[in-house]
Amino acid sequence: MTREQAPSLADVARLAQARLPRDLWDYVAGGSGAETTLAANRAALEEVSMLPRVLTGTRAPDPATRLLGSAAAAPFAVAPMAYQRLLHPDGELATAEAAAAAGVPFVVSTLSSVPVEQIARTGATTWFQLYWLRPPGLVESLVARAEDAGCEALVVTVDVPVMGRRLRDVRNSFALPDDVVAAHLADGAASRAHEPVPGESAIAAHTAATFAPGLGWADIARLRASTSLPLVLKGILDPRDALLAEESGVDAVVVSNHGGRQFDGAAPSIAALPAVADALAGRVAVYLDSGIRTGTDILRALACGAEGVLVGRPVLHGLAVDGARGVGHVLSLLAEELRDAMTLAGCADVAAVRALSTVRTVRTR
Repeated sequence: MTREQAPSLADVARLAQARLPRDLWDYVAGGSGAETTLAANRAALEEVSMLPRVLTGTRAPDPATRLLGSAAAAPFAVAPMAYQRLLHPDGELATAEAAAAAGVPFVVSTLSSVPVEQIARTGATTWFQLYWLRPPGLVESLVARAEDAGCEALVVTVDVPVMGRRLRDVRNSFALPDDVVAAHLADGAASRAHEPVPGESAIAAHTAATFAPGLGWADIARLRASTSLPLVLKGILDPRDALLAEESGVDAVVVSNHGGRQFDGAAPSIAALPAVADALAGRVAVYLDSGIRTGTDILRALACGAEGVLVGRPVLHGLAVDGARGVGHVLSLLAEELRDAMTLAGCADVAAVRALSTVRTVRTR
């Protein structure tokens, strides 16, 4: 994939859609329910306008920062995403390799199709994402594996008590091929993800059998007491939950509606971000996830109170088109767009971006 073929992330997405079977594209692109939250994420981001600063003398902005204490070449990380070998034979290894080359963290999913130990050997800065699981002792085992592999943080996804009803997958009776597995799980329910049933999502059936729906604040407190790794909660939208997260001793929260794939009707992440950031007032790091598609979107998030963002679907698009090179292209485009946007906004560094003022503009469609 060349810059001429794909000068923007939207172009990468079009190439990926043309390459992938329809049911697989729907799995990547789809949301839950009527996909109102999925659409609202983009609409709300586009309503955030910034007031650029002028005469700042900015020539070569520096987007480098620290995320959870680790150096990052830019204020973004690769979001946790399951089963990446669906999109390319190298799967998560390719994505992690590209993240390492770009100098940004890679978040390993519980449902990764490659084990964390192999991913860590790519040299990427890795964080490990946890779903709360039913099999006794499995969460503790995964935490130990993440620690032993050298992961630098734990990211607990808190917005999946059950999987959202993803109608595209239901209509397509979507199931995993036999050669793509959840590499961290060896439970008896794993086969359900590979058994297509008309009018059902096999992945949803596997999730229902494997995930524990009763995750509560006491579980977070126990996890906090059991590990010295930085602890992040992903899926916070209400400032009241952000304050409870702070009381539980977490190091960061990710303001996220799961990319519109969980509660259809949840607020757009960017709309919820300012209130969460205000409530935490810098005492706990705040990141944003859901809908990021351009370097300007990263500026929007930082100006609204985030310290960084997680990038999801565009990475999968790049992976589908050209493996590690495709992911590298996506991450390079984001970094280039970010530097251009910083220059045009008069921002020499990330701190200056976070000091930008914003206004909301309702766009007609």
